[in-house]
Amino acid sequence: MAVELSNGLIAIGAALAVGISAYASGVAEKEIGAAAVGAMAEDEKLFGKGLILTVIPETLVIFGLVIAILLIGKMV
Repeated sequence: MAVELSNGLIAIGAALAVGISAYASGVAEKEIGAAAVGAMAEDEKLFGKGLILTVIPETLVIFGLVIAILLIGKMV
């Protein structure tokens, strides 16, 4: 019984790691995307910088996914 409970808690922790990091990434990307579009409306040369700054929050989800994979590895 204890093994099943610990596996369930690990699965919940892995889901929370991915879910919360994805939510935080979405909130950050919303703010950065709005600012980038506003900057590009004034100067089209800022497209590259705006694109890079919009992609940076996606690393949060990658970190969350790595943590989830590490947690799932502990289930075995």
